[in-house]
Amino acid sequence: MFFQYQCPVTWSLLPAAVRVKWLSDTTDVADACECLRPLVPECSWLPDLAAVEQASCRLKLHQRPASHAEHPQGLMLNPALEVIEVAWRGLLQILEGKLTEPQPGTEVLMFWRHPRSGAFRTGVASPADLLAFKMIVEGLDPRDVAASTSRPVGVIDQALERAVLKGLVLSPPSQLVRKEHAFPVASPVAQRYMRTPAFTLQWHITQKCDLHCRHCYDRSSQEDVALEQGLQLLDQMRDFCLKNHVYGQVSFSGGNPFLHPGFFSLYQAAVDRNLMVGILGNPVDEEMLQKLIAIAPPSFFQVSLEGLKDHNDEVRGKGNFDAVEAFLKVLSRHKIPSRVMLTLTEKNMAEVLPLAEFLRDKVDLFTYNRLSMVGEGAALQTALGRKYQAFIRDYIAAKSNNPIIAQKDNLINIERHQQEIELFGGCTGFGCGAAFNFVAILPNGEVHACRKYPSPIGNIHHNSLEEIYHSDVAGAYRQGPSECAGCHLHPVCGGCPAVTFGCDLDPLTKKDPACFINNV
Repeated sequence: MFFQYQCPVTWSLLPAAVRVKWLSDTTDVADACECLRPLVPECSWLPDLAAVEQASCRLKLHQRPASHAEHPQGLMLNPALEVIEVAWRGLLQILEGKLTEPQPGTEVLMFWRHPRSGAFRTGVASPADLLAFKMIVEGLDPRDVAASTSRPVGVIDQALERAVLKGLVLSPPSQLVRKEHAFPVASPVAQRYMRTPAFTLQWHITQKCDLHCRHCYDRSSQEDVALEQGLQLLDQMRDFCLKNHVYGQVSFSGGNPFLHPGFFSLYQAAVDRNLMVGILGNPVDEEMLQKLIAIAPPSFFQVSLEGLKDHNDEVRGKGNFDAVEAFLKVLSRHKIPSRVMLTLTEKNMAEVLPLAEFLRDKVDLFTYNRLSMVGEGAALQTALGRKYQAFIRDYIAAKSNNPIIAQKDNLINIERHQQEIELFGGCTGFGCGAAFNFVAILPNGEVHACRKYPSPIGNIHHNSLEEIYHSDVAGAYRQGPSECAGCHLHPVCGGCPAVTFGCDLDPLTKKDPACFINNV
């Protein structure tokens, strides 16, 4: 009865007259399948169904791959993957218990266990899946494949990336890891935040801006990024992310990135390299937005408001509040995820939650950064002291009733810890991610750990992104202030070095002056 137990669905579909003793006693399923062809000509798809069912049975019994196989040196096919080509479409649906009539047509079916969850999965291989398999088996370079098929290299990269996400292909873990000596590894939150799966380039491609905000931290004059240099940087970004096995994102900013004459070319180039794209900018007309969407919709479009209408327009210019409100409607109409960011000062602290209520149904996400008192922002006062601590309590309470309110400031985790609320990822999802899971690059090629204050770690015209990231100076910013080194919240906090710098303190040694962890 070997065949009956190996392929119960196929067995149940056999005509009674075919269920003869010699078939049920057959010990080789492949031989049994071939025997079906002359016996059941009206169901010529049954042999393929039996082969598919047997493959499914094998993988259901397959144990999860060994742990060393889950973290290979390079991309490799999942050992717990079986691929079978059949001449009929719809066989998987039959195995799933759906009444369907198979149709002639080649399909490549996949059976595998996901390397992380161990869950058994099935699917029809897409052309992208098959391309990923071919590239790994034959050791093909994505650039060569892209050139031979006249497609952007990002399309080829994406095929591999999606195969990894599905669990069809195994990838080494991210190589962007924090140094343990600067973070308390025994902390319950440490291990989760020691390795980042993604890396963001906040790219200031121009200093040109159609606004002149009172808190602007850099109004210096610089030449726009040259197109050829920009393309070279994007190639470096792609190479950096592939080498370190992380997902890459480019957040275009400025000034206003739309004022760069080659913005759309740079945006297209980032998309062509399979880099996620976001916008940090000002409202633009709908025609410009549609031109952007025609290339690829951004993962988000972030604009700024500094309080309710009167205060915002005092900071960002008359008419800005209405322009932002109107633009949020445009983003919503085009289904672009929208964000509003506020720069928090002593003066607008009381307007944050009323603004959040005003924006409740108008934006997808609202949050704030504390003012860094550099540039023109040095004339203003950032939020500090007991007043700011009380503001955080009110902000957390308001978040529970307003779905658009998001948390970004690292010090919020101090209050969450005090209230025994689960901690969140902090400013970048990894506490202070300066020179860890993001860097900022200015139009002149300067690379900074954080754009909000002078934190130079190199220049892309002199050294590669890889060299700059792994330099000693970048490592110093990455480990954060030495006064935070022993804190159990350090992996999701580290304060805000930009605020520290703006208060005339050394951000590499001194903790955030607004830190209140010793007060709770």
